[in-house]
Amino acid sequence: MRLPIDTSAVSFVSAGAPSPSLEYGTKAPRTDENGQLLYEVELFALGGGARDRIKVRVVGEPKGLGDFTPVKVTGLQAVTWTQGERTGVSFRAQKVEAAARASGAS
Repeated sequence: MRLPIDTSAVSFVSAGAPSPSLEYGTKAPRTDENGQLLYEVELFALGGGARDRIKVRVVGEPKGLGDFTPVKVTGLQAVTWTQGERTGVSFRAQKVEAAARASGAS
């Protein structure tokens, strides 16, 4: 099941550069249903007095991300999964991009 997440009250900062998403076991590059490469971005999510580190999958390699880069996350979803007796939640987004920085007045 895919559950949309309202990110309007959450700020995100990257925890490093994106990396290719790899299949468990084979280490083959993971693709979406259209054959496009998936990447993983680790993010710090901050909001409502809480903070957490999450890993988000996104189609295509997000550019310009490094340690502590403020980012904008579009279309974030929590995706539930079951594998045998194991269950969990992963995160998927339509887009993760470096946030535009406001320029200061001189």
